Amino acid sequence: MAEPRFDVAGIGNAIVDVLANANDAFLTTHALPKGGMVLVDEAQAEKLYGAMGPGIESSGGSAGNTIAGLASLGARVAYIGKVNDDGLGKIFRHDITSIGATFETKPLTGELSTARCMILVTPDAERTMSTFLGACTQLGPNDIDEGLIRDSHVTYVEGYLWDMDAAKQAIIKAADHAREAGRKFALSLSDTFCVERHKAEFLDLVDNHVDILFANETEIMALYDTDDFEIAAKAVQGKVDLAALTRSAKGCRVVTAAEMTDVPAEPVAHLVDTTGAGDQFAAGFLFGYCRGYEPKLCARIGAIAAAEVVSHFGARPEVSSLAELVKEKLG
Repeated sequence: MAEPRFDVAGIGNAIVDVLANANDAFLTTHALPKGGMVLVDEAQAEKLYGAMGPGIESSGGSAGNTIAGLASLGARVAYIGKVNDDGLGKIFRHDITSIGATFETKPLTGELSTARCMILVTPDAERTMSTFLGACTQLGPNDIDEGLIRDSHVTYVEGYLWDMDAAKQAIIKAADHAREAGRKFALSLSDTFCVERHKAEFLDLVDNHVDILFANETEIMALYDTDDFEIAAKAVQGKVDLAALTRSAKGCRVVTAAEMTDVPAEPVAHLVDTTGAGDQFAAGFLFGYCRGYEPKLCARIGAIAAAEVVSHFGARPEVSSLAELVKEKLG
């Protein structure tokens, strides 16, 4: 098989993140489930934005964050996501292309505005997200570039996309193109509430389309209707080629058909903000995977990337080069 042009093509909600500090009382006042993600309409988004404290704005979205991490590691990356041809959309496009990602999805004009995600970080470093999807809801099958998918070692999709019917069709189309081309298809479950909304469909995706699965401890337990992590890990074994199940400070469980391996978390001197930890873990893991590393080493690189991002505000790497950081940590 010919060498692919891209290591990873990410498909996700193209979102501009607005990050601010908040306390638990603020979450209660605005009926926001701590540690989760809720979808809001434009009016709710404006109301919450007005009530938030000073914020930091940057291009985001789960898959977009992973692509940014992969680019910092030196991977060849592409991105598919929908923005409007408005101010925020132009900012998003500039940001993601400036890191070296190919982003050629045609923008909307004169319709829904570019999406934004308001991320409230409490003193315990938990993040609570309220998302206005806007233009993201218009991503559909016509936005899937068949040539790009076939020319990517891995196509990586965020589970958040599954909230829209047109996006579901786009995801299946991408998975089919990847399989036809002998490439790999990866899915992140994204969020426990997302799993609860789409459990039956996610199970079908895992059984029939996914090669590499990313989930945290609560997400994988929710998928298999159990409060026992060990049961959930055994349930996913053999369903996919690889499952990377993150467990915060407990590290990661890598599951293959043949074995399960626990990989410790990378030490974090000062935990500041957990936003993007899973996204950057996926970046590190996929970077290693595309280079043919053993799953345990892939998980170690993922842990290093995750530890870097939780040590500061924001969901993307702050170091000038994750590649240099990983080289230093691995010796």
